[in-house]
Amino acid sequence: MADGRPQGITEDQRQAAQLIWDYHHMRHELRPCDAAIALGCNDIGVSTYAAHLYETGLFPTLVFTGGNSAATIDVFPRGEAVHFHEHALALGVPARAMLLEPKAANTGQNIAFSREALTAVGVRPRSVLLVTMPYMERRAFATCHEQWPEVEVVCASAPLSFDAYLKTMGNEETVISMMVGDLQRVIEYPRQGFAIAQEVPEDVHAAYESLIRDGFTNHLI
Repeated sequence: MADGRPQGITEDQRQAAQLIWDYHHMRHELRPCDAAIALGCNDIGVSTYAAHLYETGLFPTLVFTGGNSAATIDVFPRGEAVHFHEHALALGVPARAMLLEPKAANTGQNIAFSREALTAVGVRPRSVLLVTMPYMERRAFATCHEQWPEVEVVCASAPLSFDAYLKTMGNEETVISMMVGDLQRVIEYPRQGFAIAQEVPEDVHAAYESLIRDGFTNHLI
């Protein structure tokens, strides 16, 4: 890592990260919704899982949302939503079922701009399925409830264990730093009016503080 720590994580760090990983999951039961929103990120697996959920018939309309960020510009140079949309097309999701929202630069805009895209085509959902990275479920849930309080929210992400996800993404330090950054936003954003408050258990907060002390700080606000 750039801070000089040796490559690889210790067992204590892995256990702390596991606590945060588990906390970020909302554990919602999948059910049919009026529309789905797949939030852009650096993980193409979000698009893969959204396409899978579409094929199961859980929703008729799928919005891909997201421009670029420092974490995705090199991976998806034409924008997160554009690459996710193309990937879903290649997996067999029909173009008529998808909407493209390529401008959002943060989670609040993901929700607000997706809502506008749905309204523009006459879709006014009473329920939405948010498809995210596994460790982004809680932040997406809290943000959507603040930005769009009247809609019913169900969260979903690819059903991977923490260790399996680390292997999939290939850089455990980056994943843990991003998880820590997401938890910071869960804690701080309600004070700024960006999201509803979420209770953070003491053991999760302690794990968060320990990982910050250990240098997993690259994605803090």
